[in-house]
Formats: sequence, structure tokens, C-alpha cells
Amino acid sequence: MTSQTQTRPPIRFRGRSFLAVVLAPEAPIEDWLADLDALARRSPAFFAGRAVILDVTALAPSRDALKDLVAALTEREIPIMGIEGAGSGSLGPGMPPPIHGGRPSGEVAMPGETPAAPIERVTGAKSLMLESPVRSGQAILFPEGDVTVMGSVASGAEVIAGGSIHIYGALRGRAIAGAAGSPGARIFCRKFEPELLAIDGLYRIADDIDPTLRGRAVQVWLEGDAMRTAALD
Repeated sequence: MTSQTQTRPPIRFRGRSFLAVVLAPEAPIEDWLADLDALARRSPAFFAGRAVILDVTALAPSRDALKDLVAALTEREIPIMGIEGAGSGSLGPGMPPPIHGGRPSGEVAMPGETPAAPIERVTGAKSLMLESPVRSGQAILFPEGDVTVMGSVASGAEVIAGGSIHIYGALRGRAIAGAAGSPGARIFCRKFEPELLAIDGLYRIADDIDPTLRGRAVQVWLEGDAMRTAALD
């Protein structure tokens, strides 16, 4: 008779990398959470189906403060898969595990009324050109370099690039540039009507955008920790 150990296939371990959103809260936490709530109202599916890391390096919180912060994020339906920058005594039972050694990458929606969009990952090139519009509910992820969209990016759509984003039509959805840790990345579009903008982890929602720029050709870039926008025409 053949034993079970002889017929059972061997256990195999495989490496696999995932793109994670890193949340790095700053004091005062109440104000930071209020900003997070504003983002959720504008883009209710921003964290859905995404791996989320909590980086508390700037806070150095106590165990109780960190527990309260994780609970506040859980209430907002933002599950934390790991915590970076916490002291060894800050993580108690029931807390997410510590995580170390990640390199900058990208982030891409809070579970809500809108289901998470399928993400189309493109690899193997330094730039990506899309000749078709990016439709509502569609997400394009290209961490290797620049993305050029010959058409428009619809409301509810998302383009995430490791480098810059060039949109020759209207930008009505979300554009996230510099997702591979590139603060020099820029966003260009012919018609500026975005739901959300981000460069190198710095976000701005539609309510914070100069209304005089809407409908115009615009570029977006970073100066230090400030996001700048200017008309191209």
C-alpha cells in the first residue's frame, strides 16, 4: 500500500511581488483622518482590493495610540496588512505584523458603493502608449515608466504610472504619476477635469483644484512637498 506521504505532492514556495499602498499618517491624527475622509468621499473605491501598509515612522506612537489608529482605519474599511516604523513594543496581540525593507513603488480604492476596478498591469517596456480611451471602471498600472493616453480617461477610471502621464484627451478620472518613487514625474492633459491627482505619493482631490483650470490644457508637478498646477495654453 502506498503511504499518504508518498503520494502527496511536495510543498512548493514561490515568491510573488504585489503593489501596496503605503499610508504615512502625520500629526495631528485627527486632521489626517479628516483629510482621508475627504478623499473617501470623492473617490469611494480608492482602497478597495488593495494591499495597504501603515508607515508610522513620523509618529512613533505608543501601543495604545497605534491600536486606536489601526481601529480608526478598520472602521473606514481600510484593512492594514502590515506596519512599518513601529517600535518593538508597539505591536501587541491582534495587531498587523511588522514589515521592513520595502522599496518605493506605487499605490492604486476604499470598499464602498463602487466595486474595485480590474487592474491591467503592463510590464516589459519603458513607456506605454494607449490608443484607446481608458473607460470608467478600468485601471491601468504601468510602474516601469511613462504612460501616454491618446484619448480620454473617463470618470471612475484610473491611470497609474511609475513616471509621467500624458493624456491627449480629457482627464476626468484619477491620474497617479511617479508611483515608483519619482518626484520629478508630471501629469499633462488637454482637458483638465480630474477626480484625483497624485505624484510620488502626494494626493490632491478635485475639491482642492483651482476651478479656473477646469476644461483647460494643464500640467501638474511637484515643488518640494507642494503640488503645482498651471495652464499650458
